Amino acid sequence: MTFFSVLLALIIEQVRALSPHNPIAALLHYHAESTAHGFDAGKEKHGLIAWLVVVLPWTLVVALIYYVLYQINFVLAFLWNVVIVYFTLGFRQFSHYFTDIHLALNNDDVPRAREVLAEWTGIDTVDMPVSEIVRQTLVHAVVASHRHVFGVFFWFLIPIGPAGAVFYRIAEYLARAWAEPNPERTAAFSSFAQRAFFVIDWIPARLTALGFAIVGNFEDAIYAWRNHARQWPDANEGVLLAAGSGALGARLAGPLAEPLSVEALAVGDAPLPVGDDCTPRTLQSAVGLVWRAVILWMLLLLMLTIAVWLA
Repeated sequence: MTFFSVLLALIIEQVRALSPHNPIAALLHYHAESTAHGFDAGKEKHGLIAWLVVVLPWTLVVALIYYVLYQINFVLAFLWNVVIVYFTLGFRQFSHYFTDIHLALNNDDVPRAREVLAEWTGIDTVDMPVSEIVRQTLVHAVVASHRHVFGVFFWFLIPIGPAGAVFYRIAEYLARAWAEPNPERTAAFSSFAQRAFFVIDWIPARLTALGFAIVGNFEDAIYAWRNHARQWPDANEGVLLAAGSGALGARLAGPLAEPLSVEALAVGDAPLPVGDDCTPRTLQSAVGLVWRAVILWMLLLLMLTIAVWLA
């Protein structure tokens, strides 16, 4: 049932993408913001309580509905799985930005590419060169593909099923939303949500990185993972981006990367850079990498489903 739930949800999402401003997302936003406003008293323990107040009701309600539907009819539980995966995947919620940037660069419309990238990421893109536009696009696309697709896959596959997918997506949302600059929010309050999501995403991030390595340039991906993951302040994102960089053969240097001196390289004190400079053609390679990784996960899920049937 799990394989067909994911497959059907993927097909539906490709045909009709879910709007990021859908009623469920609006309800979650209201719940998260009202809870933060009511609980933020400047201490980390208040962030813990608020996190539980938001995460637990959504997760438990989804699990309870699945259990009740399963008791009534297997088909109803299957349809509930499809609905939950459809609402949690969000593949197309970020891919249209990627596609618009890709098309703009292919048409030599650099100002339009800068505009879309700024809208997507919020970073300053004024006078940004093409290579940096591509690099920033790839960095955000790699992380987004994991959090909207592969991380959801992992948590959907654990025994709690649809509740796991909801648990992951809400934890990701709270870590991101509560960390955004807000004069009414304290850093201590938002710290728990970020640490909780780091733990929740630790295993999925590394499985996604391994998937990128398998379907891409395996040797360079593993080398970059071992030697360049610390270029990013977030360890999970560092693993994803380092492995993605090696798998793509594109240089996605992180903000903590240090210039490599000729002397250090000569004596072997510094890791060699991986990949070439980013070009618009790299964006097409990234599309292929992500879809190959999706197919890999689906094949593994299919084999697991067949093994369960034959057991």
